[in-house]
Amino acid sequence: MLKNILVLLALGLLGLPLSAQTSSWPAQNKAITFINPFPPGGAVDAFGRPLAKQLAVQLNDSIVVDNRGGAGGTLGAAVAAKMAPDGYTWLLGAVHHSIAPSMYVNLSYDITKDFEPIAIIGSVPHVIVVNPKKFPKNDLKSIIEEIRKNPGKYNYASTGNGTSQHLTGELFKMQNKLFITHIPYRGTGPALQDLVAGQVDMMFDTLAGAAPFIKNGQLIAVAVTTQKRVDAFPNVPTAQELGISNFVVSSWYALWAIKGTPKDIMDKMSAEVQIALASPDIKERWAAMGASVPKMTRPELVNYIDQEIVRWSEVVKKSGAKLD
Repeated sequence: MLKNILVLLALGLLGLPLSAQTSSWPAQNKAITFINPFPPGGAVDAFGRPLAKQLAVQLNDSIVVDNRGGAGGTLGAAVAAKMAPDGYTWLLGAVHHSIAPSMYVNLSYDITKDFEPIAIIGSVPHVIVVNPKKFPKNDLKSIIEEIRKNPGKYNYASTGNGTSQHLTGELFKMQNKLFITHIPYRGTGPALQDLVAGQVDMMFDTLAGAAPFIKNGQLIAVAVTTQKRVDAFPNVPTAQELGISNFVVSSWYALWAIKGTPKDIMDKMSAEVQIALASPDIKERWAAMGASVPKMTRPELVNYIDQEIVRWSEVVKKSGAKLD
């Protein structure tokens, strides 16, 4: 009897540190880090930094956004995958991480095995943007005709090999039978800077990244890749309106936990993210970028990401997209 009592006491004592650690998360003297696997100034920053700021207020703790750009978001994801699953490191990722498995042969992480998706924090359409000085006429039909008449003369920027911007460009080329050179960059910020400067000709970017440059006239928005026009840019037609059928593409952005993070910490972060996304400031910012937030449970999100991995692998295969 005494032996059994001692065993039960030992088990109870062993359980105390874990539950104490979990219930006290986040500790006020330990910052939370969101690893953003893309350079500063891109679409992931456009969603991740305002969200981190709002969550810091709600959790009464500091949240650091650590940009680790390179290789289409895979370098930063690999770093995050090796971090301790203690609730103090999270991955800010994107649709690019559902594309990477079909583009990179030797990834050192598995997005479905090394991470747990917490929430999609925003979803935005792509927009075809051009430098206004690069084409004689800045409408989609004229641009396609100009590129077709001059194969190899024009190029398009992307946020990196294997990103949704890259594959959207390849899909555009494939559907319209065009030859355009792909110029990969280390993130949205550098790509847009060179597009504005005229170093590259066009880009298939997200509205989140391109919106400020469209609004100030530095870039021309030729078409959006949604089925309907975007409220934030009602004068920009859809690609389908202009004769390109089945050219519907969107980019989504998400927050992942490191695999092994305690469930109650993930539950708490998930609940706090939903509160943050419903805040007036976040809703206003997202609307300005033409973004929406799909309503999904965590199990539904797991299934959705699995479906996205299959969908983009088919695009890679049919388009023949490769790492340049």
